[in-house]
Amino acid sequence: MFYGLGAGLAWAAETVLLGLALSMSPFVTGTQAAALAPFAAAFLHDACSALFMTVLNLLRGKGKETVRLLGTRGGRAIALAAVIGGPVGMTGYILTVHHLGPSFGAVASAVYPAVGAVLAWIFLKEKMQWYRWVFLALTLFAVYGLSYSPGMEIRSFWLGLAGVLMCALGWGSEAVILAHSLRSADADPGCALQIRQTVSAIVHGLAVLPLVRGWTFTADLLRHGASAVGAVALAALAATVSYLLYYLALARIGASRTMALNISYAAWAPLLALLFLGDRSILGPLPAGCAAAVLIFGILAAADPLALKNGDAPNTGEKG
Repeated sequence: MFYGLGAGLAWAAETVLLGLALSMSPFVTGTQAAALAPFAAAFLHDACSALFMTVLNLLRGKGKETVRLLGTRGGRAIALAAVIGGPVGMTGYILTVHHLGPSFGAVASAVYPAVGAVLAWIFLKEKMQWYRWVFLALTLFAVYGLSYSPGMEIRSFWLGLAGVLMCALGWGSEAVILAHSLRSADADPGCALQIRQTVSAIVHGLAVLPLVRGWTFTADLLRHGASAVGAVALAALAATVSYLLYYLALARIGASRTMALNISYAAWAPLLALLFLGDRSILGPLPAGCAAAVLIFGILAAADPLALKNGDAPNTGEKG
């Protein structure tokens, strides 16, 4: 549980740093930047994180173990999860932060534990009680309510909402796959994270950026946007810490409980944005109420409150 909460706090720091990076001139100058900034930032983010994990695993003497893991069935499942969670989930998350802002982007993307709970019910046969469906519906209504919050600096609500859906489906699917793979393969979380970030960066670089014709923009960003790239790299470092703690929690307590704890970033991010960026948009009664509703109902949809109240262990989809 400590790992899950720590992952949420580290991801909140990542959200604030990423929001700061996306507000710098290379990411907001011109129509091309508005269209390509999320894709370029997602590639740079995961590429930096992959580099950090490669160096860390080499220092830990885990280089050969990472290669061995990649050749196993569990390692290939982790690579599949990387494609879903990186190019789909991470790009959606950055779209959300870019168009809704860091405070509400973090809250809105917190829908993914509820989606992950639904996917775990479908594919891992985890139980999904009727009241958890109600909590899921309330979570989505609260996210929609954020669009009516006064004082929000929204670039495009509908593009932000599209990012929320991409993020929720990508990360929710990834968590279910990873929870199963990390347990069945008995994989080292650090090795699994290196595979995840490396595969994600490769798919971003070889498929996503060419598809949206974003390599020229990314190259110009690397040449002329050192400050913005540095901010993305700092965000990637915070994300790497968050992912490591997240993977450790997934391996120990399963997908639903880990996602429920990790969602605490939705509460931490607006607070950090208020403290370090002076973003006061979360202080209004409507946005604060909607943010709290997303956080509370998202947790209740991801975890079974009655089972936890009775002291039962949550169903993680594993037998035995």
